[in-house]
Amino acid sequence: MASSAGLEEMSFLQWFANLVGAPEPALRLLISILIGYPLVLIHRYTLYCKSPSLQHLYFIVCGVSIALFNYGQNIVHSAICVTVEWLLLLVMGGTIKSVIFSFLFNMTYLLVGYYMTGTDTYDIKWSMPHCVLTLRLIALTYDVYDGTKDPEKLSGDQQKTALSFTPTLVEIAAHTYFPASFMVGPQFSMRRYLDFVKGSLVGCELPPCLVPGLLRGGLGLLYLVIYQVGIGYIPDEFINSAEYFELPLWQRHLVVGVWAKITLYKYISCWLISEGVCIMSGLSYSGKDANGNCLWNGCANVKIGLYEGATTFGHMIASFNTNTNAWVAQYVYKRLRFLNNRYISQAAALIFLAVWHGFHTGYYACFFMEFVVMNFEKDLAHYISQYPRLLSLLNAGPLKYIKYVVLKMYVVIFMGYCLGPFVLLKLHKWWQFYYSLYFSGHIFFAGWPLYGSAVKALIKAIGGERVRVEKGKTD
Repeated sequence: MASSAGLEEMSFLQWFANLVGAPEPALRLLISILIGYPLVLIHRYTLYCKSPSLQHLYFIVCGVSIALFNYGQNIVHSAICVTVEWLLLLVMGGTIKSVIFSFLFNMTYLLVGYYMTGTDTYDIKWSMPHCVLTLRLIALTYDVYDGTKDPEKLSGDQQKTALSFTPTLVEIAAHTYFPASFMVGPQFSMRRYLDFVKGSLVGCELPPCLVPGLLRGGLGLLYLVIYQVGIGYIPDEFINSAEYFELPLWQRHLVVGVWAKITLYKYISCWLISEGVCIMSGLSYSGKDANGNCLWNGCANVKIGLYEGATTFGHMIASFNTNTNAWVAQYVYKRLRFLNNRYISQAAALIFLAVWHGFHTGYYACFFMEFVVMNFEKDLAHYISQYPRLLSLLNAGPLKYIKYVVLKMYVVIFMGYCLGPFVLLKLHKWWQFYYSLYFSGHIFFAGWPLYGSAVKALIKAIGGERVRVEKGKTD
């Protein structure tokens, strides 16, 4: 009977997935994220501020059930890494050796998982949530290590996450399998989780977080609908199709920009829905504003207003996947300060992100473009900032609106250019993609050192009096 029920479940899910035009693994993922809402409501009205041990067990059971629903016996991989992490901290404690071992072990396990499960497309397999787990476990080791240092020597971020003790196996497992974040994030520190369970994050009075959580989740569902409709008009396959290649070059650039905008909504929808669950649980609490209203952005992974209004790639990076970017900044970029070279630290952080995503060459091509684009923007913005008259001219009258339209088109079109390899993954696909656009982005951004002096000379000619500004002020 159990086997028959399983077959019926599979056939129903497959039927429903076909009905909505989504792969079955993607449907399971969506169900797993949405199930977080009733799960945190049950916790809110039965376990909130009760025994921490009972709360840990509840979150473990919920998260493990979600993992089994999606990946069956492959849950063993996350269980192995959680156990190894606990044993590592138990034996080595908060030492630099434990940090190095945790980093190497978890990244190696993840990469082996990518190798075992990878195909020519983006795969929703056990290795997908395992990338979330990898960052979480590495951060835990760092936090225990930071807890052994003098608090006054820690940065502000480190002071917020440092742990002066080694968490138990149950605490690590509950933090790992927390149902609101196990599948797609967001990342949050062990210290935030333990404060939440103890009731010291918000307080033991039930927080007013239901409506904010539902609104955030509802926004995520809206973005999911937009994605499903939009991708039906411009599917990934279209970008390398004969019909696409027949379009004029300017139309190809526009189509790629719109396609990328739609594609990113897939990620944004998942993050917003997951964030809504975190908000409803109370885990996202981040203090109060000047008017005494509760803030619920402690687990945010996207800043919608900034993202939709972005006119530079700097805006895009500051608004998109903010949780992961903050993790990389705290645990990779800032840890390389001893090198005393911002470019090396930036390159190392981007290489880490590419490796963390997997072996596909498209990831490395994408993050290479991020590196050259950001250095282009920072250098140009810094130079323009030294000419107040030019800035005033660009930000006044009709020019202000013209500038906004031009910059918006710039971001949309070239975001599509940069994102292409990330979606297409394989070398022959993204190379053909770039060939269709005549490598325009590479020429424009990577060629900046060759033509930048001419642009700066033009700015100097029309910019008026120059005011020296320190480089760090505009970075």
